[in-house]
Amino acid sequence: MSRTAADHLSRRTAIVGIGATEFSKDSGRSEWRLAVESVKAALDDAGLIPSDVDGMVTYTMETNPEVYIGQALGFGELTFFSRIHYGGGGACATIQQAALAVTSGVADVVVCYRAFNERSGFRLGSGLMADTQAATTEATRYSWLAPYGLKTPASWVAMYAQRYLYEYGATTEAFGHVAVACRKHAATNPAAHFYKRPITLADHQSSPWIAEPLRLLDCCQETDGGQALIVTSIERARSLRRHPAVVVASAQGSAPQQHPMTSFYRDVLSGVPEMGVVARQLWRTSGLEPKDMDAAILYDHFTPLVLMQLEELGFCARGEAKDFVKSGALELGGALPINMNGGQIGEAYLHGMNGIAEGVRQIRGTAVNQVPEAGNILVTAGTSTPTSGLILSRDR
Repeated sequence: MSRTAADHLSRRTAIVGIGATEFSKDSGRSEWRLAVESVKAALDDAGLIPSDVDGMVTYTMETNPEVYIGQALGFGELTFFSRIHYGGGGACATIQQAALAVTSGVADVVVCYRAFNERSGFRLGSGLMADTQAATTEATRYSWLAPYGLKTPASWVAMYAQRYLYEYGATTEAFGHVAVACRKHAATNPAAHFYKRPITLADHQSSPWIAEPLRLLDCCQETDGGQALIVTSIERARSLRRHPAVVVASAQGSAPQQHPMTSFYRDVLSGVPEMGVVARQLWRTSGLEPKDMDAAILYDHFTPLVLMQLEELGFCARGEAKDFVKSGALELGGALPINMNGGQIGEAYLHGMNGIAEGVRQIRGTAVNQVPEAGNILVTAGTSTPTSGLILSRDR
C-alpha cells in the first residue's frame, strides 16, 4: 500500500461495538448460532440495530456464510462482503477491509466476525493437511513435508523455534516467560478458559513435549465460541453509545518465500518477516513508534512466535527478546504489557478476533486487567503465515 493510500485510511474509522459468546471446550450449539449470538451482542454494545448493517467481513476457516447470519438477525441489503485468506493471519485484516469499505463509501456499518466449535468439532491442531488427497497447489506443497512427520501446526512451528534457540543461545525458559505472563493475566479474567489457573515457570518447564522444543504450555488450545466487532466512520462513531477505538493504522504483510506456516526455504528461519512487513506500514502510517505503545495484543498461538514478533516490531533487537521477556516486561506494570485478557494461550483461541476486542476494551478503559491510561494499543494477527496488524487509539 502506498503512503498516500495508507494515510487515507488513518483515523477515519473506529471500532464501536464488540460482542462475544462464552469461551468453552463444548458450546453445545451450532457454529451458526455462535456467530449470530456474537454479532447480536456487538450490535447491542454499539447501540445499533441489525438493519444498520450493510457490510460484513470474515476470514477463511469460517463456516458461517454472511447471508445466513444476516437472515437470522434481519439484516437489510448488504453492499459489501469479503473473506480474507490464511486463517488467523487475517484477523486484523478484517478491520482493514472494513475501514476500506467505510472510507470508500461502499458501506457504512461493517460487521467483522469469527465463530466456530474448534474444540468440540474439528480440531485444527490435529493436522491441517495430514490426510488431504486432492491435488491442489496447497496440498502439493504440504506433500513435501508430511512424509517427514510435519503434519501439525506445532510440528511446523517447532522448526522455527529450534532454529531461534540455536541462533541466539536461548533456552526454552524464554518461551516459558511468555506463557507465564499470558496465564497470569488469564487467571484474573472471568471470561478466560484458564480463569484462576495461573502457572509458574517450573510448571512450564515440566509440561510434556508436544514437538520439541515446544511443550504443552507453549501451545494455545482450541476453543468453541464466537466474537464480533462493528466498524463505522469516526463521525458516526462519536454519536454512538461507546467511546470509539480509532483505527489509526492497519496493514497486511507477506514476505518473500512465504508459505502458510512452513516457510522453511528462507535464508533466515529465526524470525517472522511477514510481521516486519506489517510493522513498517503501521509505524509509517500512524506516525508512532514502538515506544509510543502502551500495551500490545500479540498473537500467541505458539510462544516462540511472540518472541520473534517483539523483534520484528522493533521492541527489541534480534536475539534480545529472550532477555526482554525475562525482565517481566510482558506483565501488567512492565515495559510492554501483552495479552491482558490472557491471549489465545489463556483466554481463548478465536484466531485473534478476541485479541482485537481486548484492544478495544483497553482503549475504552473497561478491561479486567486495565493498563492505566492506555492510549495506543498494538494488535497483531497470526504469524508464520501471511499476516496483519492494527494500531488502535483513543479519539483525540
